[in-house]
Amino acid sequence: MTDQPKGGPQARRAAMLCQNPRFWLYLDHRWRAKNALEYREFPDGTHKAAGATRALRRACGIESRAELDHNDEARAMLDRIVSDYQRWERQQRMNERVAGGRA
Repeated sequence: MTDQPKGGPQARRAAMLCQNPRFWLYLDHRWRAKNALEYREFPDGTHKAAGATRALRRACGIESRAELDHNDEARAMLDRIVSDYQRWERQQRMNERVAGGRA
């Protein structure tokens, strides 16, 4: 038998997030802002699924997404990441509407 925790709904939620190309774009934007980088130094499309998974595990302080279903602090961080991503996504949609003249 193994002592590895089994993943559940939170692990699946994180896996779906890390497969989302829009989340990868969000991570690119966040990384540029956090590190005061210009677009040419860290262009969109830098993060992919593997990089998103690493970033999520690092931010949540876990080694496996399965831990999200067994670690309240890690799950709270996932909730914060999802919330921040959704806020960014709403802002992107608003920016697109304004740029397209549909404010």
